Amino acid sequence: GEVHFGTHLDVTSYAEGVRETHNPSGRALPAVVWDFYQNGCSLRLLSPQAFSPTVWHFLSILQEHFGSMAGANTYLTPPGTQGFAPHYDDIEAFVLQLEGKKHWRVYSPRTDAEVLPQFSSANLTQAELGEPMLETVLEAGDLLYFPRGFIHQGDCLPDAHSLHITVSSYQRNSWGDFLEKLLPAALQMALEEDVEYRRGLPMDYLGYMGVTNSDAVDARRTAFMGKVQSLIKKLVDYAPIDAAVDQRAKSFLHDCLPPVLTQSEKAQSMYGFPARWQDGGPCDVDILITKDTQVRLLRHGIIRLCNEEAGVMLYYTTENSRVYHKEEPKFLEIDPEYTDSIEFLLSSYPNHVSVDTLPCETLEDKISLATLLFEKGILTTKKPLVQV
Repeated sequence: GEVHFGTHLDVTSYAEGVRETHNPSGRALPAVVWDFYQNGCSLRLLSPQAFSPTVWHFLSILQEHFGSMAGANTYLTPPGTQGFAPHYDDIEAFVLQLEGKKHWRVYSPRTDAEVLPQFSSANLTQAELGEPMLETVLEAGDLLYFPRGFIHQGDCLPDAHSLHITVSSYQRNSWGDFLEKLLPAALQMALEEDVEYRRGLPMDYLGYMGVTNSDAVDARRTAFMGKVQSLIKKLVDYAPIDAAVDQRAKSFLHDCLPPVLTQSEKAQSMYGFPARWQDGGPCDVDILITKDTQVRLLRHGIIRLCNEEAGVMLYYTTENSRVYHKEEPKFLEIDPEYTDSIEFLLSSYPNHVSVDTLPCETLEDKISLATLLFEKGILTTKKPLVQV
């Protein structure tokens, strides 16, 4: 793939407290990039997983472990320079030193409000920092972890360049982010199902509520406060907690990298399927799944069933791109009668089951569901279907 400034590669510098980005437009040709580097600029390669199978594999394992998107950037810094101003991030960061050395200073969150922050900070100045809680030099093979809200800055020693990769996860993955999704949905259901939420406000409430009246001792104020509290408490009963989790899972599946396949997984899946040339044209090989075919999910984390207004949707990651959100979310609308079979496949993973044991009404249904999931790369067979 071609590398473009701004899209895949940033050129940055930090001198006398000022952080600058020097991206030209267009393709990042080696001669231009190395010229910037020789002149003391740092290079940041965004999303190395799009170029490196090793990073792709590493991140695909981590995203499954964290249940949250794992991303990465790679940084190359010339000797004796710093590429970025001190700042804190909204992600959990793991810095893995690949080559050379880097001097790091890490500072504790400055206030309670900056502990596990929801958003990253602006660039900070040295004057705003105080003393580091950790000062260390990372060498090849070392790993440094700092949680969200820990201010950090890294610079190169005069005698060594630095190449490191930062792996990040847990962006906007807090209880508060979950409640942001859940509470509006709970309120909507409460309004539909409970007349108490639809009753009119007292006619004269503006007269005794509000900041102007906040010091007044008034029975009507007490009653109003009590009513608000009881409606909020009652919201819990209407909260569609599982449905809100499924909506988050669906967006996580969209963020996910596609699974990395081994040679044998390729052979036992749709990806190993050949097309034949016959009579002057291509001719697809029929997928012959029978009641005795042994199948299983390619991976446990690659699908999610969601009940939505339009019907039952099965979201899946097998057709995602290695470039973040390059593809729209991938899903199949599933006949509700098939949900038991999909749950059965999830619960029997990593064991194979024969198509015949899927809990569908008819054998025809079992075979057509297995064929559909096989075609989407979601199911693999115990033995390759085609002996090439």
